[in-house]
Amino acid sequence: MKKYSSKRSIQVLANILQQYGILDVVISPGSRNAPLAIHFSEMDDFNCFSIVDERSAAFVALGMAMSEKKPVAITCTSGSAAANYYPAVTEAFYQNFPLLILTADRPTDYVDLFDGQTIRQNNLYQQHSYGDFQLMEDSKENAEDINSEIIKKAIELCFEKQGPVHINIPLEEPLYELVSELPTFPEIEKTIKKKEYEIPSNLIADWNTSQRIMILVGTKGYSPELENQLTQLVKNHSVVVLSEANSNLYHEKFFRHIDRYIFAFTEEDFKTYAPDLLITVGQNVVSKKVKQFLRSARPKQHWHLDEVWQPDTYFSLTQKIEIKPEVFFSKLLNFINLEPKPYFNLWDVLRDKKDKKHLDFLNLAGFSDFYFFNKASQSIPENYNIHFSNSSAIRYAQLFDFGKRKMYCNRGTSGIDGSTSTAMGFAIKNTNPTVLITGDLSFFYDINGLWNQYIPPFTRIIIFNNGEGNIFKIIPGPGNANSNTVDEFISTKHHKNAEFLAKHFGFSYIKVEDDGTLDRVFENFFKPDAQPKIMEVNTQGKNNADTQKAYFNFLKEI
Repeated sequence: MKKYSSKRSIQVLANILQQYGILDVVISPGSRNAPLAIHFSEMDDFNCFSIVDERSAAFVALGMAMSEKKPVAITCTSGSAAANYYPAVTEAFYQNFPLLILTADRPTDYVDLFDGQTIRQNNLYQQHSYGDFQLMEDSKENAEDINSEIIKKAIELCFEKQGPVHINIPLEEPLYELVSELPTFPEIEKTIKKKEYEIPSNLIADWNTSQRIMILVGTKGYSPELENQLTQLVKNHSVVVLSEANSNLYHEKFFRHIDRYIFAFTEEDFKTYAPDLLITVGQNVVSKKVKQFLRSARPKQHWHLDEVWQPDTYFSLTQKIEIKPEVFFSKLLNFINLEPKPYFNLWDVLRDKKDKKHLDFLNLAGFSDFYFFNKASQSIPENYNIHFSNSSAIRYAQLFDFGKRKMYCNRGTSGIDGSTSTAMGFAIKNTNPTVLITGDLSFFYDINGLWNQYIPPFTRIIIFNNGEGNIFKIIPGPGNANSNTVDEFISTKHHKNAEFLAKHFGFSYIKVEDDGTLDRVFENFFKPDAQPKIMEVNTQGKNNADTQKAYFNFLKEI
């Protein structure tokens, strides 16, 4: 026999979530949120996932929302549990992934009375959420009607902003009173509005008079519509399209390896290759070099296309276009001239030179992180989604051609925390298999990302273990400090490996320490197995930072 929570606020919440189609719920254990856990898990329509560690749980849900492109609910007990959600909340906020955060709480009168697991939870995520709401206890007058309106408003805001929204839920004891039948609730009148957009005539005129048009695409989920629209724009060499690994765009005329082309730019090159009209699409851009280039270039016009975010990243923003880029370009293409421009040819000549140098260097590189990423770009099956951890992993990915594979990285706040959990959440919900390519520190930092029972057996993890945070040997600055200080406190050298962790969490494991083994292992690594797999590529002791620096110096020699 089914047993549901007797709490009316929980019954109302579950009913409204059902009506809006928010059916995936990631639950972390606890007593104060037991009414939510019991209620959701007993209802047939909900897909419930038990993740113990709240920090990991929130990132798992983020990965699910990334995969499904719709809101995912997370619920935890009161106190520090809610605070552990915060890293994933900030990531969802800056990447616009819809998380509905349901934190159970002590009754409002208990705050600051030193009652167990009681903190100031109301408005906890206020700086990094699109809405913060608090339900009324069932015992308060008109609680059910007021709570219904609050929940509806919160859910619609989550859909509208495609980002995190928080509902704090004070619950009075007893917590475990249950019922076997639920009341019938009325149909919710949904009021989510779609944005209408007409392109201003002055933008059309500005496009048609601009001779050097650049479109820069940052972090963005795959959009066949946008890819097709930008393909029409580059077909006749009308524009230059710069994209990155996790822009998820592919066309032979897109410039997909920005750092490869502009790393050696001088102040004079900044002027030579600068656009007069810059159009930016998507979220965070990985390349620090392109930021330096465009901030120095100061284009006459900069339009940014996004429904929510309008950052003046390049200190030249002139048009905030608050609409989906697909909608904007669908309108624009009806009115503009698509004539060939010498600006494209200028960039194309540069690309040909740098691509040749890139291929020449590949023949020189020995076994290293650089070598591994080149081999990975050639070896991962095309149907795999690729998740990269932050720091050096996503930067290496920028240098190689992964073809039309879909690629993802937590570039909202660009932290290493949660990379594994996000990838596992994505893998749980996606019909295509997922591989995570991660550095050693990122992997060890988030080992609880493997602590769940839902990871599909075709999931793969590849750890390139260089024995430290090698990014700090690559970027300028840390080298000015004493090497022993950098090793202990910044790059944090270590000699750990993942073999026993893999076995503990039910993954098969294989270790690679040379190029011949890497070539051989890749042949079988993606074949079906009863368990998910971890490959650890040990490059400790290799001159990984020196190899990357040599690569960029080699590109300069033209």
